[in-house]
Amino acid sequence: MTLTTTDLCDQFGNEVVACEPIFRSYGGHARFAGSIATIKCFEDNSRVRDLVAEPGQGRVLVIDAGGSLRRAVLGDLLAKQAADNGWNGVLVFGCIRDSVAIGGMALGVKALGTHPMKTDKRGEGQRDLVVTFAGVTFHPGDWLYADEDGVIVARRALEKS
Repeated sequence: MTLTTTDLCDQFGNEVVACEPIFRSYGGHARFAGSIATIKCFEDNSRVRDLVAEPGQGRVLVIDAGGSLRRAVLGDLLAKQAADNGWNGVLVFGCIRDSVAIGGMALGVKALGTHPMKTDKRGEGQRDLVVTFAGVTFHPGDWLYADEDGVIVARRALEKS
């Protein structure tokens, strides 16, 4: 991603919404962008596993894990699968694990924190629905831009002119 979130906010301020600054960067790519795909789950990453197995096509996976700080919904195996399948990044309203391994992957990952405990696998969760956290509502198909300064969301792809 060559455009910075600050430049995009300056140029398209009325078209973007910035997330509250609650996320830490863990992936090998500090900057990433793409069309949003969503998952809503709580301490069960079954739907995450399903979605990262699909072609990412440069998208960003937004996971509403309910802000849980008790389980990690993304680890090194799922992150590697996401990177291998062409996902640009993952934004997690919750925790990840295997942060050192994820830091070496060609994938952007932002999350609230890390936790060593994996999730249960109950087959629960929903995908492709509107989710809200960090002061932003994420619609599937919206565009997410993330870098060292933050995370912003727009209803369309933005290009600097």
